[in-house]
Amino acid sequence: MTHLFAVPALASLLALPAASGSPAIAPVETLYPELSAFYQDLHRHPELSLHEETTSAKVADRLRALGYEVTDHVGGFGVVAVMKNGKGPTLLIRADMDALPVEEKTGLPYASAVRVKNDAGDTVPVMHACGHDVHMTSLVGAAALLAKAKKSWRGTLVLVGQPGEEGGDGARKMLGDGFLARFPKPDFAIALHDDPRLPAGEIGYTPGFSMANSDTVDITIYGRGGHGSAPQNAVDPIVIAARTVLALQTVVARESNPLDPVVVTVGTIHGGTKSNIIPDEVRLGLTVRTYKEDVRKRTLAAIGRIAKAEAMAAGVPKEPLVRIELGYDATYNDPQLTARVARALGGAFGKDRVKELPPVMAAEDFGQFGRAAGVPSLEFWLGATPRGKFEAAHGDATKLPGLHSSLFAPDPEPTLKTGAAALTIAAIELLPAHR
Repeated sequence: MTHLFAVPALASLLALPAASGSPAIAPVETLYPELSAFYQDLHRHPELSLHEETTSAKVADRLRALGYEVTDHVGGFGVVAVMKNGKGPTLLIRADMDALPVEEKTGLPYASAVRVKNDAGDTVPVMHACGHDVHMTSLVGAAALLAKAKKSWRGTLVLVGQPGEEGGDGARKMLGDGFLARFPKPDFAIALHDDPRLPAGEIGYTPGFSMANSDTVDITIYGRGGHGSAPQNAVDPIVIAARTVLALQTVVARESNPLDPVVVTVGTIHGGTKSNIIPDEVRLGLTVRTYKEDVRKRTLAAIGRIAKAEAMAAGVPKEPLVRIELGYDATYNDPQLTARVARALGGAFGKDRVKELPPVMAAEDFGQFGRAAGVPSLEFWLGATPRGKFEAAHGDATKLPGLHSSLFAPDPEPTLKTGAAALTIAAIELLPAHR
């Protein structure tokens, strides 16, 4: 296999001559054995959102050993590492650290077999099914390269290991713990996220809106329980719930402009204990994805209206309870910052390996850092799918294991090398030594 960094432009950047003539950045090839071991360790030992105690300690120890000034337990298990290198801008680079309650089925020799009790007291499997182990390893790799390349950049690096991205509100917790007051305020904020839509070794970017608003709606439908043989004596909340699930899809099909993206997904239905018992209540759990604020408000209002109307039509004894929990705001990539970083990455990797991608309806809380600081931010995509599998699927991502899948398995070597190098290149572009 051709080595990833045999590409001339990238190889030259990773050994960019400094003013003294010595290499500015140690080649990432020499780091890979250590990065691979770190990645496999993280993958074997995942931790759920807001429980990243051991994971954060590993990240903090690595960054501390590289010469960064490290503060841990920021907003829970958050890690902040600072390196000052003369006068210049301040750049925040963030990696998330939490894993998901998913049972790994990849068959990898370093697959997770971890099972823990979640906050509800249930025993669940745990897996890095969203690639946050890739993100942490890429951050540590870039931290090492930049620590050895101080002649190539000027300014301040603020590296963030963030807990609780998967619904744990980790970014807000770190910001609420005085993040902007305790650490240098960034002029830019960047992050990467692995992406099965691209083969490993490629990079994607999306100017403007990249990921959606994400909100949660919990609906409790109240009925009147009874014997399954005598439904006429009861008010069946399961039937009402079934009608509600179908009716909610009309919010997208008949109430939304087809040009405004909206997703309404009912992810959970809980109700009943036995086949011959009509229960007293049924609970629905929804995720709602939008981009525009007016569409967001209208969609959430429509969900409440439909849930109540379906219940009232069935003659329920009590109006349903509709609880809306506003979640993540849409991720917005500053167009100018995106173009600047994309040009630098294209010049290093080659333009054919740096591609513009359309927005997705997934959600992220990385944008909270840029919004809170009032500075431009960018989260770009890191290809993760083994190239052979990508080509066999003819680029059809629906035929490949995606994020949050029990089968999601990035191709480690090209993914990690590209991730570490891409963050390094972006940092040197935004913190140039000569201005």
